[in-house]
Amino acid sequence: MSDFNTIVQTVAVYLIPVLFAISLHEAAHGYAARYFGDPTASEAGRLSLNPIRHIDPFGTVILPLLLYFTIQVPFGYAKPVPVDFGRLRNPKKQMAWVAFAGPGSNFAMGLAWMIVYVLLMVLPPSEIGMFIRKMAGAGVSVNAAMFVFNMIPVPPLDGGRIVTGILPMHLARPYANIERYGMYVFGALVLLMYLGVLNRPLIVAIEFVIGLFVKLVTPLTYLLS
Repeated sequence: MSDFNTIVQTVAVYLIPVLFAISLHEAAHGYAARYFGDPTASEAGRLSLNPIRHIDPFGTVILPLLLYFTIQVPFGYAKPVPVDFGRLRNPKKQMAWVAFAGPGSNFAMGLAWMIVYVLLMVLPPSEIGMFIRKMAGAGVSVNAAMFVFNMIPVPPLDGGRIVTGILPMHLARPYANIERYGMYVFGALVLLMYLGVLNRPLIVAIEFVIGLFVKLVTPLTYLLS
């Protein structure tokens, strides 16, 4: 029963941060693409901040929980927002910005959760306050993990698309072709995490990003102390 209660409490704490981290990540791609001239996501009705429109039952809920209870790093994915890079005004250059919009939104959300966490420190202790503080902590770690994982420079991850946008054309074309094996790449990365091969560098990178959040909110911490 205690194990079941632990699972329920973990789901309750992580559910909202994971839903928004994954869903707003996808929405950010769509908004960036529209800004640079591609309305595909809007035309498909996927340009929304509503997490329900982006939920993939396995990638958004089941996979993050499985990874959390096996390797303690809750990665996942939502339904990809459709982007037609050919409709961008400058596809080669702007595809990198569209790709960065996703992890960039995770960085912004992680920082926002950190601010919530700091603000809750000065409130009188309460049960609901403790729960929201745990949720804020989860939001910080989930978004830091999302940022780090998606910045891995291998297509179809956003980091790979950023590299494709930066490379000279004669190198960008063959590098972009890796994306056709996207599911295998993603599966290989998850397997490497499960086997512990990637865990240490990923954890170091995640801790570095969380450290950046802490430094960025230091003025607020001093103000409230």
